[in-house]
Amino acid sequence: MKNAMKKVALFALAIILFGCASDDEPEVVISGASPTTTTEVNENGLPIVKEPTSITETMLHTVVQMQVYHEGVEDVMQEANDYMAEMETLLSTNVEGSDVYKINKNAGIEPVEVQPETMEIIKRSIQIAEESDGLFDISIGVLTDLWQIGSADARVPEESEIIEAVNLIDYEKINIDEENMTVMLEEEGMSLELGGISKGYIGSGIVEIFEENNITTAIINLGGNVVVMGTSPSNEDGWNVGVQDPDEVRGEIVGTQRVINAAIVTSGIYERYLEVDGTKYHHIMDPRTGYPLDNEISGVTVFAPTSFDGDSYSTALFLMGIEEGIEFINSKDGFEVAYVDKDGGVHLSAGIQDSFNLTNEEYYIADE
Repeated sequence: MKNAMKKVALFALAIILFGCASDDEPEVVISGASPTTTTEVNENGLPIVKEPTSITETMLHTVVQMQVYHEGVEDVMQEANDYMAEMETLLSTNVEGSDVYKINKNAGIEPVEVQPETMEIIKRSIQIAEESDGLFDISIGVLTDLWQIGSADARVPEESEIIEAVNLIDYEKINIDEENMTVMLEEEGMSLELGGISKGYIGSGIVEIFEENNITTAIINLGGNVVVMGTSPSNEDGWNVGVQDPDEVRGEIVGTQRVINAAIVTSGIYERYLEVDGTKYHHIMDPRTGYPLDNEISGVTVFAPTSFDGDSYSTALFLMGIEEGIEFINSKDGFEVAYVDKDGGVHLSAGIQDSFNLTNEEYYIADE
C-alpha cells in the first residue's frame, strides 16, 4: 500500500531500527516485494521470514508502519489497521460523538458514558498523574487547545489566558465511575487530551491482535512509539534500535541499543514547535506554568515492556528532568531510559549503561 510513502517513512520515525550486525538484518522500511527466505518456525508453527509484509499509512497524526515477518498475514494486518482507525475516532478530541469530545463538551454539566477502552486509558492516566505528582495530566487539553502548537492556528497566548487555563488543569477533578462506565470533568471549561498516552494504548492493542493470530515477529511503528515483537530474524541478540538525534530530522541517531520484545517511546522538542520572533516554543507543555517546558532535555527515549507502559511514562519523564527521571526508572523493573541533553550528553539508566552503543561523535556519555 502507498509505495511512495515507504521511502518517506524512515524520516518520520523517532526510533530507527536497522541492521548493523549483518547485511541481511532487516531495516524498518521494507516493501515486502523481495522474495522471502524462511529462517525458522515459531512456537505456533508459523514460519519466520527475513523480508516482512509491510503496510504504511498516514494515521494518528503521523506516519504509521507495520511490518510482520511471517507470510499470509495480510488479513490480520488489515484487522490491525481497522482497529487503529476505530481507536483514532473513539479517542479524538475533535470528532463529534467520540468519547473524549463528549466528555469535554459536558465538562461541569454531567457524566458521560464511555467505552471500556476509554475508561482504561483514563484510569491509567490518573495513575501516572499520581505517580508524577501531576506532571503528566490529561486535563491539560485546555492548555494545548490554547497554544495549538503543530497546527496552522498555533500562537503564543496572552498571559491572562494562560493563567485561566492553568487553573483548570487538575487530574483530581476527573471523576470516573467504573460501575456505570462514566467519566465527568468537575469544572466547565476543563478539557481532556489523550495524545500523550493513546498511541501507547493502540500499540499494545495491535500486539494483542497479532498475538491472537500467532504472530511473534513484527515491528509496529506509530511515529515515535515503536513495538518490536520477538527478535530480529537475522540476529538472536535482538532488534537494533537507534535513539533519535534531537537536533536532526528523524532518521539521524545518537546511539543504538539491542532489544527483544519491547516498546521504545521517544519524546523530544524536535517534533513540533512554534517559532515567534526567533523564539521556539515546543509542544511539550508544563502544566505548572502553562508554557512549553524549558529544561536541559532535548529528548528522552523510554524502553518498556509494553507500548502502553512506555507511552504512559515518556512525557512524565521529560517533565521530571534527568536526575529525578533516571531515579524513577531505576526503581521500576523492566524499564530503561536514555536522556539526551542540550549540550550533547547522553544519560542512561542503570540497566543499559553497559550495553548502549554510542555511534555519534557529536555526543558523549555523561557521567552520572
